[in-house]
Amino acid sequence: MRIGLLTEGGYPYVSGDARLWCDRLVHGLAQHEFDVYALSRSQHQEDEGWIPLPPNVRRVRTAPLWMAEDDEVVLGRRARRRFAECFGELAAVLCGTPGSASAGGLSGSVPTPEADRFANALYGLAELAREEGGLVGALRSEAAVRTLERACRAPGAHRAAREARVPDLLAVAAHLERALRPLSLDWYEDDGLGAVDLCHAASGGTAALSGLLARHFTGVPLMVTEYGVRLRTHYLTAPDAPPAVRSLLAAFQSRLAAEAYGQAEVVTAGNTHARRWQERCGADREKLRTVYPGMDARPFAEVGESPDGADPDTLVWVGRVEPARDLVSLLHAFAEIRKQEPRTRLRIVGAPAGPEGAAYLGHCRTLAAQLFPDEAEGPHAAGDNPVSFEEVGGPDLPAAPDAYASGAVTVLSSVVEGFPLSLVEAMLCGRATVSTDVGAVVEVIGGTGLVVPPRNPRALAQACVALLRDPERRARLGAAARARALELFTVEQNIEAFHGIYLEIVSRAPVRRFLLDGAGEPLPFAVPAEAHVPVRWTAASPRLTRGGPGWAAGSPVRATTPAPAPEGAR
Repeated sequence: MRIGLLTEGGYPYVSGDARLWCDRLVHGLAQHEFDVYALSRSQHQEDEGWIPLPPNVRRVRTAPLWMAEDDEVVLGRRARRRFAECFGELAAVLCGTPGSASAGGLSGSVPTPEADRFANALYGLAELAREEGGLVGALRSEAAVRTLERACRAPGAHRAAREARVPDLLAVAAHLERALRPLSLDWYEDDGLGAVDLCHAASGGTAALSGLLARHFTGVPLMVTEYGVRLRTHYLTAPDAPPAVRSLLAAFQSRLAAEAYGQAEVVTAGNTHARRWQERCGADREKLRTVYPGMDARPFAEVGESPDGADPDTLVWVGRVEPARDLVSLLHAFAEIRKQEPRTRLRIVGAPAGPEGAAYLGHCRTLAAQLFPDEAEGPHAAGDNPVSFEEVGGPDLPAAPDAYASGAVTVLSSVVEGFPLSLVEAMLCGRATVSTDVGAVVEVIGGTGLVVPPRNPRALAQACVALLRDPERRARLGAAARARALELFTVEQNIEAFHGIYLEIVSRAPVRRFLLDGAGEPLPFAVPAEAHVPVRWTAASPRLTRGGPGWAAGSPVRATTPAPAPEGAR
């Protein structure tokens, strides 16, 4: 099978989203071929380069989202009119303006559903971009901003859209140009995405748009995987944006997500929390599957199988340092813990996430110094603070498993969380955990740890004290947590789940091209799976009794490598 893997800001680049699970997926499905179509987010990401790619990655094509060179396409009069109609209809949908006729030319006497209006406008722009060679210049033009402004000022537009000012319109137009950049790419021909058996978008948003266009132009079936729903991310990462910008961009993300969910054969979520968001964005429940992220359990095996080496008086927090992790509440909870268990220590292990994380780390260090002055046995001796801030990679903690091994209880104090990978790592290490009830935490824990409300230092402290005082309970919970993680959250289960979904989708998809073997017989795949049977036949199968089908009465069929496909068939 040949899979087109669509990524945005991740694989195959060294840094970025979805890099790790995509790399494990490609390595794990070595019997299949992958064509990677990657969108980069920054010059720095491109300068860092790619991770080493396995032999089954046949092709990598990239395009930048962080910059766009003028395509020098000059639209004629008819093309400009079509662009104005399609982009105007798309903008009207985002503004909530009722339309009398869609970009596809439907009659004005019958109102068109919003989803159809958005799809007609989107694919109208895609077809125009294909005919003209690109729409980068048109989407960045003053005409596009004026079209957006007319939609915002039209009767019936949402209040937030009507209140948009010129800076707001410029910001929205710039975002739409970046998000719609796949329209101008040359990825959708028969020798590009048209040659794959299945498109797998590793995220929603722009990556999924590339899959939608491949499906629209060549009929390639689409699968969408989201470990973080793009609309939820928009709400969380742009809280200070002007209301008009937030409203219009949220409408675009919502409409694009609904179109991707509607056209995809299968939509997978990394957890039930993300799955609920997908349903609210319009995903059909019949198409939804939950595929948990796969973790490599091998680095944590030694710690998980020998949990007795932990310091019984140490709490450990591991993760990226940023405000969403709410280390302030953890420090206040630790102050309560120290009143009841004076020997307890807290190790905060993690690097700051960007400039905001660095500032937050400095604030937490200051708070820890205020809450816990350096302690010493006597008035003339120097002491240590019971809270330490460390990073993995130092002499004391050379790797992540060493961080979890250093404490008896692992704590997660987040107020915002998707799929808590650090919690799964602690479970693989056989550690008892105390976590806040956010995101997919309860789904991951499944009764093998203690869960408390977020932003509640007293509840967090009480749960930690309960485990610190009960070593037998810690051991039971840790063993149960490790067993659950090994059953549900390993790389092997992740790869097996995706492999099964791939086969299911392709088995239902109509044949789009005809490949012939050396004898002129049709082949359903460019490389049939039977060519990679990992065993050798050692004994003949029993023959069928008289009366069985004639085609089954011969000798056992041996696995053979098929004849190469004709030139241009891939």
